[in-house]
Amino acid sequence: MIKVDLSGAAPFFTDMGPDYAAVAAAHRTLAEGTGPGADFTGWLSLPRNMASGELKQVIATGKRIRSRSQALVVVGIGGSYLGARAAVDLLRPTKKPDDPDIIFVGNGLSPDAMMDTLNRLGDKDFDLCVISKSGTTLEPALAFRMFKGLLQSKYGAAGAKKRITAVTDAHKGVLHNMAVNEGWETFVVPDDVGGRFSVLSAVGLVPMAAAGIDVQKVIDCAIAEFDALDLRSPENPAWQYAAARQHLYHNGRSIEILASYEPSFRFFAEWWKQLYGESEGKNGIGIFPASVEFTADLHSMGQFIQDGPRTLYESVVSFEEDLESFTVPFDIGDPDGLNYLAGRKLGDVCRTAAAAVKQAHIDGGVPNIGITAHRRDEEGFASLVCFFEMACALSGYVSGVNPFDQPGVEAYKKNMFRMLGKPGAV
Repeated sequence: MIKVDLSGAAPFFTDMGPDYAAVAAAHRTLAEGTGPGADFTGWLSLPRNMASGELKQVIATGKRIRSRSQALVVVGIGGSYLGARAAVDLLRPTKKPDDPDIIFVGNGLSPDAMMDTLNRLGDKDFDLCVISKSGTTLEPALAFRMFKGLLQSKYGAAGAKKRITAVTDAHKGVLHNMAVNEGWETFVVPDDVGGRFSVLSAVGLVPMAAAGIDVQKVIDCAIAEFDALDLRSPENPAWQYAAARQHLYHNGRSIEILASYEPSFRFFAEWWKQLYGESEGKNGIGIFPASVEFTADLHSMGQFIQDGPRTLYESVVSFEEDLESFTVPFDIGDPDGLNYLAGRKLGDVCRTAAAAVKQAHIDGGVPNIGITAHRRDEEGFASLVCFFEMACALSGYVSGVNPFDQPGVEAYKKNMFRMLGKPGAV
């Protein structure tokens, strides 16, 4: 289970009793399905449903893609790609020789980025995975049209059909209808799971399996993690995190900075930003989610964090064990003055730097929440996903919003479709 360390925030707490009472009530509301958005809490049972449902097909699809393609082009935006990219970047930052490239498209409208992607793909054999509940979101729909055409020109209409996988609604929608008519392989976006909570469905698991990630381990760990996170006690790390962030928010800390000392964590932080931003930013309230990469950003954003407005706090994700070990070498003559570190493990140097940063920021008036997973592997990834999802739902209910809708996201789409002249747009 994830470990939460609140010692770095304790100097900024008053009485946490009411916060834990509010989180306890939120947990009852979530478990009993009596709160707003209860129809979209299927993510709680998603790992078990996958284990008894589509998981074997996901694994088989991943193996097939790996056996014949040098690349998998994944089309999606928001929750339809961020979770998968978080997993691939965190667990496969450097692909192995036999791994296909996992190329994410459909999350923007830049023609330059599109051309860069086409150049990266080159003449590689590739499969195409399109992920969309409806199939009508403009950015992925345009990208899918482009790459579907490229696939057809490369393999012919019949050959292309065998290389397209659609993850979409089970019964309706533009993409669902296209998939049925064309005979593409399909997976389901569950009706009771919103996009930002869907990473443990085929939405995230198909690209993960193609990348060589052990999705069976991910699901097995997620089942165990959600069972553990049902603990109704302040010992529950999700309770601790939700209570702490709401307490800090009500004491003027309206910005949360998620930090990690692992560069491969960058897109996990992007997934986290969508999860919390869409879930809590409503009705004129909410904690603004931001992220930084330490130690690199200590030499840029570090000044603002240390000495800027005291409206922020930081949550720092770390891993107990390193996957690799490097020793600082000895240099004869010590020309750079670093021999005092010779023989020490680089991981230990990094942990010392993290401890120094934590103390400096606390002394500068920045509360610090520590979040620790065991290792940067499948189990660690699954544990973090389950932990952040559970804490997000609890925190959202405590704040008084529906954590499972996103009405504000539709505003730009209406304007865009009207300006582009889409038939029927108003």
